[in-house]
Amino acid sequence: MSRASASASTTKRRGSGRPDMARSVVVIASGRTESRSLPHLVSHLRMQGTTVYDVRIPPNHKALKPMMSTRLIRSVWEENIDYPPQKIVLLVDVDGKVSGNVVEEHRSEHTKRLPDEIRSRLQYAYAQWHLEAWYFADAENLQTYLQRDLGNVDTSKPDEIQNPKLHLKHLLPRTYTARVSEEIARTLNPRTIEGRSPSFKGFVEAVLNGSACGSGS
Repeated sequence: MSRASASASTTKRRGSGRPDMARSVVVIASGRTESRSLPHLVSHLRMQGTTVYDVRIPPNHKALKPMMSTRLIRSVWEENIDYPPQKIVLLVDVDGKVSGNVVEEHRSEHTKRLPDEIRSRLQYAYAQWHLEAWYFADAENLQTYLQRDLGNVDTSKPDEIQNPKLHLKHLLPRTYTARVSEEIARTLNPRTIEGRSPSFKGFVEAVLNGSACGSGS
């Protein structure tokens, strides 16, 4: 597979020089909203020596299917072959399905198609619906950002909010974009989200130590 065919949009952390790849993580996620927002939601992990320095997403708004995630993992490896990241974390939206089944579809494809020489540890995590459910986990700061009540949702169980992106869109006074999502992410407390959202806690664990959904290598 050519590197061009596995290309994707990329968001990298600002800074001078190459990060310490032995302590860094690349996240593969589904879209522009994730690429702009996730680095802020895990920025506190720097205090523990872990940095998400790159969020890779499918090109041209394509879906993050198993074959696509395989291409993106391979692309990350090829582009950093001399200084590979410590971990590559795949974050998938399971849209209310059984998370283990969705993750296993990707894991099975990776086992069949990824070369053995990829040394980065491969980890798996999921959002039960969409990234926006995690925003509702920090209800206090989200309400402050919106300057209004959050409506009829149970913010104590954010992973159970169905179609949280649509609900958030209805609360916003303007069009919801990836830039707006990033603005919201900057205002939230990830430690609060971690305490209320099992799926976000699993994602954090995957970034830190890989215990969320297991390792693919």
